[in-house]
Amino acid sequence: MNAKLAAALLTAYIGTGILDAQPAASGSLLVLAKAEQMLAIVDPATLKVLGRVPSGPDPHEVVASSDGRVAYISNYNGGGNIITVVDLVGMKGLPPIDLGPLRLPHGLAFVGGKLWFTAEGAKAIGSYDPVSAKIDWVLGTGQNRTHMIVVSGDLTRLVTSNVASATMTIIEKTAGRGRGGAAPAGGPPQGTGNRGRGPGGPGQGDWDETVVPVGRGVEGFDVSPDGKEIWAANAQDGTISIVDAGTKTVTQTLAANVSGANRLKFTPDGKLVFVSTLSGPDVTIINAATRREVKRLNVGRGAAGIQMQPDGARVYVACTPDNTVAVIDLKSLEVVGRIDAGGQPDGLAWVTRR
Repeated sequence: MNAKLAAALLTAYIGTGILDAQPAASGSLLVLAKAEQMLAIVDPATLKVLGRVPSGPDPHEVVASSDGRVAYISNYNGGGNIITVVDLVGMKGLPPIDLGPLRLPHGLAFVGGKLWFTAEGAKAIGSYDPVSAKIDWVLGTGQNRTHMIVVSGDLTRLVTSNVASATMTIIEKTAGRGRGGAAPAGGPPQGTGNRGRGPGGPGQGDWDETVVPVGRGVEGFDVSPDGKEIWAANAQDGTISIVDAGTKTVTQTLAANVSGANRLKFTPDGKLVFVSTLSGPDVTIINAATRREVKRLNVGRGAAGIQMQPDGARVYVACTPDNTVAVIDLKSLEVVGRIDAGGQPDGLAWVTRR
C-alpha cells in the first residue's frame, strides 16, 4: 500500500476530514461496483475513493469484520459458491472461501467473530470461522431464495427473508441440547420448531425456526434497534410487513407503495425507516412510530443498497442505474452529495478500524 493511500485511510479511520461543515465519521464506506467487479473504499469526509480491490465475479453484498481489517463479499455468479475475502489493510485480495455445495451466497453479517451468510441454492444459512478457516455450522431453512440475514449481537436470534416463498424465518437459540447435527434443508411447517446444532456444538443449545408468511417478493428487511419489530419490504406487493419479534406474527401491513423494493433500513435511533426501490426514482422515508410516510426523496432512476452511518448523521444509497451513491443528510432529509465509486453500485457496508 503506497504512502498516499495509507495516509488517506488513516484520515478516514480517525475522522479528521470535514465536508460541508459536517463532522466526519470515524470509518470508511465500502461500495461494490458490480459492472467493474470492484470493491471501492470511500472516505466519507471527502466522498473520494481511497482505493479499489477486485471483488470477484458478480458481487452482491459486502460486510467488514469487527476489527475493520477484512471485508467479505458474496459472489452470486450464476450459481457460484464462493465468498471473496479482501485484506483492507494491505488493499489486496485473499484466497476466497469455498462454500462447497452451499451455492448462491447472498446475505452477509459479521457478528461474534464469525461470518454469517445465506445460500439461496441450498435453502440454507451458515457461519464461517475465520480463525479455523472453516464453515462450522449450517442450518436449512426449507424456504426458496433465502436472501438476506440479520444476526443479533448476542447470537440468540437470526432472521432471514425468503424471496420466492414470501416468508420471513425467525431462528432462535433455545436451552435444549443439540441433536447431533444441523437440521436438514427440508424446513419446518409454519409455526413449528426446526432444530439444528448451534455454533457452540452439542450441549450448547438448539435452534428453533418459525416461518412467518409476509408478502410476495420479500427481500429487504431490518430489525428495529430495540429488537422488538422486524420490518420487511414486499417488492411485488408494494407493501411493508411489520412482524412482532416476540409473538412472531404480522401485526400490520402498510400499503407503502414501494413496488420493486430492494432494501429497507432503520436509522440508528430507530425513528425512521428508509426503503429503496430499483423500479422508481424515490427513496421512501417512513416514521417508525406513526407508520406514516415522511417523505419521498428523489435520488435518481432507481436505488439498491442502503448503509446508515453509525453516528446517525447520514445515510448512503446506491443508485445503481445512475452509477453513483447518493449521500443523504439525516437532519434535512436531502441529498447533499454524490459518490462516484464505479459502475452499478449495489452492496454497501461500513468499516471501522480497531
